Amino acid sequence: MNRSLVVLTGVAAVGLTLVMSTRTGGSAQVGPSAKATANAEMTTVANRTQPHRLAVQVDANDPATMNLALNNVSNAVQHYNQIGQKVEIEVVTFGPGLHMLREDTSPVKERIKSMSETMPELTFAACGNTRENMTKVEAKEIPLISQAKVTKSGVVRLMELQERGWSYLRP
Repeated sequence: MNRSLVVLTGVAAVGLTLVMSTRTGGSAQVGPSAKATANAEMTTVANRTQPHRLAVQVDANDPATMNLALNNVSNAVQHYNQIGQKVEIEVVTFGPGLHMLREDTSPVKERIKSMSETMPELTFAACGNTRENMTKVEAKEIPLISQAKVTKSGVVRLMELQERGWSYLRP
């Protein structure tokens, strides 16, 4: 029985080595370095014609969450600019997260303005349903920053972006 186990383990190791050598173009790498090589190959494909696309959800009225989302956006844009690839990013706000794009309550409006001036690949979507509800509750029109575009439903917008192949991030 022990011999059978040793033979089976040996066969499995040979199979794994063959699979890995096929995937890495002939070099049989196993372990963390193989993962690093695969990740590097995926992000440095020079002839990528489609831009990378990222949808970022903000649904909390929390300056730390808003800043984390903007940090993630900056990091992604910087990464793809450094390797010569295009990226499109849309920050979608709804619920309490709409405060991120409100002219009167946003703790990050100056940062958004600055980022928008240097990152044409970045857009901001404000949930129209949330804005409508806030208007009723506060009995006043809810002003949005100039960088915000209104979408009927933030949740639906996120679904549609994901259905079109956009990656999704909720910081």
